[in-house]
Amino acid sequence: MYTRRNYPLPIFLRWTRRYIIFFIIIAVIPVLPYHLLGWKWLHLPWLPIGLVGTALAFIIGFKNNASYGRLWEARKIWGGIVNTSRSFTAMINDFITNQFADTPKSPKDLQAIRVAMVLRHVAWMTSLRHALRVKKPWEVTTYNKIDQKYMERMEIREYTYSLEEELEGYLSDEEKRYVLSLKNKQSACLNLQSKHLADLRQKGLIEDFRHMEMQGMLTELFTLQGQAERIKNFPYPRQFATLNLYFVWLFILLLPFALMSEFDQIGQSLLETGDQNPVFRFIALNFVWLSVPFSVVISWIFLSMERIGDVSENPFEGNPNDVPITTMSRGIEIDIRQMVGDDPEAIPGPIPEEWDSQM
Repeated sequence: MYTRRNYPLPIFLRWTRRYIIFFIIIAVIPVLPYHLLGWKWLHLPWLPIGLVGTALAFIIGFKNNASYGRLWEARKIWGGIVNTSRSFTAMINDFITNQFADTPKSPKDLQAIRVAMVLRHVAWMTSLRHALRVKKPWEVTTYNKIDQKYMERMEIREYTYSLEEELEGYLSDEEKRYVLSLKNKQSACLNLQSKHLADLRQKGLIEDFRHMEMQGMLTELFTLQGQAERIKNFPYPRQFATLNLYFVWLFILLLPFALMSEFDQIGQSLLETGDQNPVFRFIALNFVWLSVPFSVVISWIFLSMERIGDVSENPFEGNPNDVPITTMSRGIEIDIRQMVGDDPEAIPGPIPEEWDSQM
């Protein structure tokens, strides 16, 4: 996730550079026959185009608000995963004891049980991360070449390493085979946790109340997982996204026809002042060409707002504007493994921050 204060303007312009070229072409084409061939009839009144632009601003605002809602909900879900992971680990630490055991375990065995459950929880987060990174046909990095280029410069662990590789060391060989054999691998990890809790209850290492409380934590994790999967698997409604796109491009195509007439009228009014300065007259006669940069700027603003909504509506793709689930998962892993006193040498470090000035 991009976390610097602002995107530098050169980066933002590179992100939209292909569209800017289209805007220049679209703005120049109608001016050529209008000005050079004298086709003065080739224009549209500004009022209806202005009304379209006003309506379009509201429509884009609606989409961006909905997209931001999806992004913020995704962030709250992973905030819930952070809190629930810590609470579950605290229970693992304090509830699994010999207090009610028929056959007491040694401190070393109890510690091994706690570490195994925490590592299994990390396996659940890892499986969930990989499920949320699966490409969907409606996501921008699936079809937009500009966003694909951006993604190529970033190292996304879920696209670099397979789930099988990332689960190494977190599950036993038998558990790993079981998880990889199922379609919903993250649910399989939680199912293993539930079975382990039932086994601990049977051996008296936890009693009924503690078992119910820890099962409640697993239920909360299932809920958070389902909420994340809902955002991932249910796109922003395609009818809204499609109409937005069509309306934006319709406005962009019509805009130059309205602007060039307005700028031509300004040029004519300048000529009527009677100033005979050659430079002044040249500018007045060619004032219509100023409609090109203004048309490009207005088109760029509207399409940039549309693009921001596009890249915000799917918060798990891995682009710079998404929820940093890989970094957050590593942070949770470090926290909970330290909480149970795991070997410091075995605990991985934080995900390093990356900054690509050419991004």
